[in-house]
Order: sequence, then structure tokens, then C-alpha cells
Amino acid sequence: MAIKSLGEYDFPSRSAQENYGDDQLVSVWFQDTMWFAAPVMFRAPREMTWGDFRSQMFVPFAEEDPDYDPSAERTWTLHGAPFAPEDGQTLAELGVRHKDVIGTRVAA
Repeated sequence: MAIKSLGEYDFPSRSAQENYGDDQLVSVWFQDTMWFAAPVMFRAPREMTWGDFRSQMFVPFAEEDPDYDPSAERTWTLHGAPFAPEDGQTLAELGVRHKDVIGTRVAA
């Protein structure tokens, strides 16, 4: 599909990986809640472990949903495929890249 532009798009992206050093942007998509209408984006070090990411970033945000149950088992996806992260693995080791979207929902 052709796109008509009113002008030339000639400026650097402010969200490019090189602007974040050892950090990256990681989105989490809450697939089973109406409380969050869109994925949330976190700035996280690539060397942060999954356990730290979950406890320091994911859980505090998820707790804003009044229906969030921290004891519920969750399923995860990365790049649309099932994803089974382990607490000791870093985001880089898990294959999480800049601007990736991690999906989650309560396990059925």
C-alpha cells in the first residue's frame, strides 16, 4: 500500500536501541484483563533476570488491576509463541530483544 507524505521523514528515531545503552524497551501485553487497554512498556537492562523483571516491574504494575491475583499461574508468549522463562535467566538469554512484546494471561 502506497503512502502519501506531506514531507520527508528525515530525523532519527528517539526509541532506537542505541539510545538506551545496556537497557532496552520491553512491552508486556495483559491478554486476559479489561483493566489494561494496551501493552505497557518498561525500560529494563538486558542483563536483568526474569525473576527481577517480574518482581520489580511486572508485579507492581499488575497490582494496579483490582482483579490481579499474584498466586494465579500465568502463561507467557514471546514473538507469539509459548514462552517459559526461568527466574535466573536474563532477558537477553531468554531472547527478549528491544521493543519485543511479552504476552501474558492467567493459565486456564
